[in-house]
Order: sequence, then C-alpha cells, then structure tokens
Amino acid sequence: MVILGIDPGSRTTGYAFIKTDCNPIRVLEYGCIKASPSKSPEMRLLEIVTDLETLVEHYKPSALSMEGIFYAKNVKSALLLGHIRGAILAVCLKRGATYHEYSPKSIKLAVTGSGASSKERVAQMVQSHLQLKEINASLDASDALAVAWTHARPITALCTSKSTVKKKGRNQAQEWRALILKCVGGVNE
Repeated sequence: MVILGIDPGSRTTGYAFIKTDCNPIRVLEYGCIKASPSKSPEMRLLEIVTDLETLVEHYKPSALSMEGIFYAKNVKSALLLGHIRGAILAVCLKRGATYHEYSPKSIKLAVTGSGASSKERVAQMVQSHLQLKEINASLDASDALAVAWTHARPITALCTSKSTVKKKGRNQAQEWRALILKCVGGVNE
C-alpha cells in the first residue's frame, strides 16, 4: 500500500509517499511543493494542486493522511488553508484514495511519545523510524513523513513507547488510549 502524507500550507505544502507492504517501510519520495508568495491565493492553490496531481498520478496512493487543522488567529489564512485542504482531498478522492486525518498532537504523540514535541524532535524521530540517513528537506516535509508514518504504524508507534505512558501519568495514558481506539476503530477525527 502507498500512503500519501500531507502537511498542508498555503505557501509550502509538505508531502511524503511511503510504501508499507515491505519491511522496513520504504520512503518513495518526500519534499515540499512551494507556491510563489507573490501570486494570488487562487494561483497558489492551482500551483499546489497541479504539482500534487503529477505526484499522485505517478505514485497512485491508496490512502491520504493529512494533518488536521489547528487554531489559527487569522481568519483569511484559515480559509485559504481550508481551500487547499479541500483541493488536496478532492485530488486524492477522485483517484480512489481513502482519507484519514490526524491532529498535530496525535502525530507528535505517535512519532515521539509526547504530544508536546518540537518539530525538530518529530523530524529526528521520523528519521529514525523510517531509517533515513538524513532528511534533506524542510520541517514541512518531515511533518508529512510523520503524518504518513502515523497512518502506517499507529499501533507500533504506541507500543514502542509504553514506558513514556507510565512516566507521564494519567493524562498521557488517556491520550494514548484515545489514539489507540481511533487507530484500531478506524475512526477519523
């Protein structure tokens, strides 16, 4: 199975294609689609979608996993991000991919064992999980790798970090339990 992980953005969208039916999981391609900041929002949207369509046609993912929306102070930016997320979703659904959404906190929790990890820590851990020598891209690309990995191995990620649950206390354990139920039950957020 090929999974497309997406960290959506109005100027930079991170993407990662991973193949899960091999051991270890194989990274097919990852990187960023950068839209020109000098262009209008609709033209940036077109740039992102056009580049993504080319990649989707090549790798033919069967699942799209995307980082969920978080709080945004600027309503205009949040609306633009919503447009981009919708366009990405349409590109993938038209080609038969299933859709799965994970909150930033759930991704951090699955990848690092802590829902409060920095982007740099997520990049380090996803590099280790995917056995990459280095990640030659921005944090948007490493976030996309983390989203894809979270979808590919949610239970493995949780099982390898049981000691973290014991150390962190009840609230951390409740977060783990909720994430496990979400992953096992296949419920989208």
